[in-house]
Amino acid sequence: MATKRSGGRRYGRAAGKSVKSAMKRRKSGTLKRGKAGHGGRVKSREQAIAIGLSEARAKGAKVPRKRSSAKKSSARKGSARKSSAKKSTAKRSSAKKSSARKSSGRKTSARKSSARKSSSRKSAAKRGSSR
Repeated sequence: MATKRSGGRRYGRAAGKSVKSAMKRRKSGTLKRGKAGHGGRVKSREQAIAIGLSEARAKGAKVPRKRSSAKKSSARKGSARKSSAKKSTAKRSSAKKSSARKSSGRKTSARKSSARKSSSRKSAAKRGSSR
């Protein structure tokens, strides 16, 4: 006998039906991607499921939020709490590092360009003397 979980059903029955119909359309080769089906035929199982769920959302069926948006928001909340205490010190150290990087980058690029100029002068002198 199956016991009911405390959370209940995650997806509604209507969502299951729309996913099932999307899977059938994929197998028959009539499931298409994109607006008005101009993106071509769907071949992957995962994409067929995603299309079925999005259709269910459009109809108003019980479908949980997309995973990516839920993960990002929880990660942002956690990082915001941690970084709020260290903001002032982090700003100072990052400013020092960025200014140091900028100055060192300028020096090396100047060296490279001067080295290129001198090598081009030498090659031009060799060409002139060989003629």
